[in-house]
Amino acid sequence: MIAAVRSVAISPNGTTFASGSEDWTIKLWNLNTGQEINTLFGHSSTVRAVTFSPDSQTIASGSDDKTIKLWKVNTGEEIRTLSGHSDWVRAVAFSPDGQTLASGSNDKTIKLWNVNTGEEIRTLSGHSDYIQSVAFSPDGQTLASGSCDSTIKLWDWKTGEEILTLEGDKYCVRAVAFSPDGQTLLSGGKDHSMVVWNWQTGYPRIFGGHSSTVTSVAFSPDGQILASGSDDKTIKLWDLQTGQEIVTLSGHSSYVESVAFSPDGNTLVSGGYDKTVKVWRLQ
Repeated sequence: MIAAVRSVAISPNGTTFASGSEDWTIKLWNLNTGQEINTLFGHSSTVRAVTFSPDSQTIASGSDDKTIKLWKVNTGEEIRTLSGHSDWVRAVAFSPDGQTLASGSNDKTIKLWNVNTGEEIRTLSGHSDYIQSVAFSPDGQTLASGSCDSTIKLWDWKTGEEILTLEGDKYCVRAVAFSPDGQTLLSGGKDHSMVVWNWQTGYPRIFGGHSSTVTSVAFSPDGQILASGSDDKTIKLWDLQTGQEIVTLSGHSSYVESVAFSPDGNTLVSGGYDKTVKVWRLQ
């Protein structure tokens, strides 16, 4: 890689992973061999976010060029560009049915898009600072957003109604993720901690261990293990039930920007400021 890697994602079918970089490209890789499959060109600035559709056929990317692009995984062909944000796009997420895309931006809004037509469905306004992360609940009913206004907001995205606000971090919420059963929300931020929320009660459990900003968080597919990537150059794995740290993965020489579990839970992919993507075999 020739520039910092800002985002990684693994396809739901477990064959491919994607990385978005400050070199303005998205690269596709074979998860088993680590071989580069394709490079997608089209953005005119840093690619901060990448994600796969639930059927593994489409990639969405968000960029500092203020756009979201949709791409065909098999051919690398650009399907369409979604324009509407007035500042950097930092986060993208597909709904579980693959029909809707959410995007979060430095313009302090979240937009919902019809994937098939490219139409903007609605804009969610309520945060007072940059949106850093968005995530759909597994049942597709709720959208979570993390912001540098220190809060996590939960939305009924179909109506645009804000359901709940959680005080997520003293400074900036960098990452949010739902557990596979939808009962728990995970967040990470600039106060060096990861927080596990029962979002229906708002009750938090704090996992402290990193020495710098937690930039990325993920649940294992069985919901029992948590992963956190940090500006302290490490990734930590945690046992959800006990709160104990299982292992620290060291290897990046700069900030870890993004982490993702494979669908079988046996592999973790990370991307960092050191211009590398690393594949970790956990089993």
